[in-house]
Amino acid sequence: MHILIFRTNIETDDAHKEVGQLLNSHPLIIDWNIDKEDIDKVLRVQSTANNSLEIISTINQAGFMCEELPD
Repeated sequence: MHILIFRTNIETDDAHKEVGQLLNSHPLIIDWNIDKEDIDKVLRVQSTANNSLEIISTINQAGFMCEELPD
């Protein structure tokens, strides 16, 4: 199991729902959450693989900023 952590610009409920639909349909993602109160709008993803680049690409293609946070 992998825990992946990203900085995003996902602030609104509509954006949260849109990204949620993408993440919920991804076969390798077990669970995820976005801390909209955090300044970095932190997205935490629990995945069966280290698929950070794929997640970043998916969210960027939906029109949102997403970058992996360093450990």
